[in-house]
Amino acid sequence: MLTLHVADATPESAVLVDGAHLAAVGPYDELAAAHPDARLRKWPGILTPGLLNPYGPELLEQAYHPDPREADRLGTEPIFGERARDLLGGGPSVRGASARRGVQRLLAHGTVAVAGELRGREVLDAVRRAGLALAGRPAALPDPPALSPVPLVLLPGLAAGQPARFAVFDVPDRAALVREGASTCVATVVAGRLVHRRR
Repeated sequence: MLTLHVADATPESAVLVDGAHLAAVGPYDELAAAHPDARLRKWPGILTPGLLNPYGPELLEQAYHPDPREADRLGTEPIFGERARDLLGGGPSVRGASARRGVQRLLAHGTVAVAGELRGREVLDAVRRAGLALAGRPAALPDPPALSPVPLVLLPGLAAGQPARFAVFDVPDRAALVREGASTCVATVVAGRLVHRRR
């Protein structure tokens, strides 16, 4: 089934998704007229190719992402350093669960690709299952590791035939996205699947 995604502030960059790939990219009016039976998903803000987070190993292998049931004891933010090493030392199931929660947090920030060499099987499994792309690291890395690093790294433009991988941010333009950060994400699509939707 075809799905047409359009964001209020970027109607000229609507995308038509067919399975795991983009069938077309272009103005919303043209795509809607050519495919009147497509399911429609309208979003606030801007539709983008999604983000590359350059800190794959730091966020998924070296940080511990607390379970919501641990929030009263550990908080809700990623934990780094010696405390994270102690928590991740609990074995493969602990590392896998933390990585899956970390991947979900990345998806909630419009991340569709991660960079850096991932070594742990549990982390690689979590990344592959979510459909995140693996990419090379940029020459210069922002500091410190973050779910919304500064500067943000947007992936190249969308085109027909490419994997259906993109994110929508509730901002009026890219300049506002840079100012306000990736926490403005309202939807993330990977392999044609809506993997994050802000409620």
